[in-house]
Amino acid sequence: MFLETMPDTSAYMIAGFGISFAVMGIYVLSMYLRNTNLKRDAEMLKSLQAENEKSKAKPKPNKKK
Repeated sequence: MFLETMPDTSAYMIAGFGISFAVMGIYVLSMYLRNTNLKRDAEMLKSLQAENEKSKAKPKPNKKK
């Protein structure tokens, strides 16, 4: 009635670990790419802010006729 031996499920265990590690690897890669893009965006915003402050500091010529 009952099975006398345990079924061999080691292939499923290995497949499960492989899928888990693949998903974790994709997640870590995604976090790395997001961090890289965030740093690039922060540098862009700093440069735009510096340009904006420079343009505000320069006096504009009067064009009265």
